[in-house]
Amino acid sequence: MAQRTVLFVLFDAVQSLDVTGPLEVFAGAEQHTPGTYRIRTASLDGAAVRTSGGLTLVPDEALGDRLAAHTLVVPGGQGTRSPDSGLVDWLRAHGPSAERLVSVCTGAVLLAAAGLLDGRRATTHWAYCDKLARDHPGVEVDPDPIYVRDGHVATSAGVTSGIDLALALVEEDLGRDVALAIARHLVVFLRRPGNQAQFSAQLAAQTAQRAPLRDVQRWITEHPEADLSVEALATRASLSPRHFARAFQSETGMTPGRYVDRIRLEHARRLLEDTTDGVEEISRASGYGTPEAMRRAFVKALGAAPAEYRRRFRPATAR
Repeated sequence: MAQRTVLFVLFDAVQSLDVTGPLEVFAGAEQHTPGTYRIRTASLDGAAVRTSGGLTLVPDEALGDRLAAHTLVVPGGQGTRSPDSGLVDWLRAHGPSAERLVSVCTGAVLLAAAGLLDGRRATTHWAYCDKLARDHPGVEVDPDPIYVRDGHVATSAGVTSGIDLALALVEEDLGRDVALAIARHLVVFLRRPGNQAQFSAQLAAQTAQRAPLRDVQRWITEHPEADLSVEALATRASLSPRHFARAFQSETGMTPGRYVDRIRLEHARRLLEDTTDGVEEISRASGYGTPEAMRRAFVKALGAAPAEYRRRFRPATAR
């Protein structure tokens, strides 16, 4: 197997975890299977850079001294807010020659500025997705997944999702057993698929300020199989249905119905991934009532029926 060079781009105010997280995955793969990866770091002029957290990173070389590697990794961080034009020019010139072009977090901003995401689907940290879409209308920005693969280009969401993407790339290169060994060593999950949401339904919604509404949020999470109609939830909050619906949306940023839908979908996904329960049992436990109702919800939200979702995303070790 030919050795693959993995080149990490460094710049001032880079996010250190965007570099070290994926780097440790590839380094672990090299230690597990020597001769598979050659890991290099480079800044534009070869000078040391200072991360956004205050660490100093000393690169192996200058970007100007080499062409792009097999896997070119562009991290994110505060330094992407006003990117160095020289760095963008280098990416524009050398990015297309990389066999795999990877960004972590707001590293996607640098790729987009270099025109390397035009006509492609991509993601970045959820807080910057809207800006990326506004600034680069030629990019199809998807704010939900933790990473997106579009041909030889792969983009990931915030910080730790770079580890998920790196594990997926190692699995692609060396197989699941190697990737699983690295995940175990780093004490992280191998299972997170790229289309898993960047954050859970509870995190996607704001926490309500008033205690009765917070209690309702917690009740929904703990009892997805219950009657979660607006009327039933309003009764639990001791509010009229109209007042409850208005207050819930105002304080959480989404309607009660939307919140319930996301909680139920998330609950069903976890059961499909983590248990051997049948689809009918899971549909009842998640509040859908029937397998057909759950199937419709999955197809609408995920583009896959529950059985297909389980086949694709349930860890092999759980089968």
